[in-house]
Amino acid sequence: MQRLTQAPNIAIATLWADLLCEAGMTASVQRQYLGAAAGHLPPDQCLPEIWLDHEEHVARARALLQELQDLPQRHWACRCGEMVEGGFEQCWNCGAFMPRD
Repeated sequence: MQRLTQAPNIAIATLWADLLCEAGMTASVQRQYLGAAAGHLPPDQCLPEIWLDHEEHVARARALLQELQDLPQRHWACRCGEMVEGGFEQCWNCGAFMPRD
């Protein structure tokens, strides 16, 4: 087994492990319950980790996770003049919905 990376929380760790498994790499989440020990242990030692069963998958797995983190962010200009970024489909300022063009 080979440690691939730490995740900021259990939800993201599970998402990453599932993505790797769907891509044909056997991955698992370790230390998923260690968050309860935060405060007794250093915080960076309590983060969940992604582990791969096969060391030869490390380069491909890192590339796949990097692609996931580098997804382009959508942004659009609302009719009220506000720039709306991220996955929002409604303007926070005036409540107008994103144009569908």
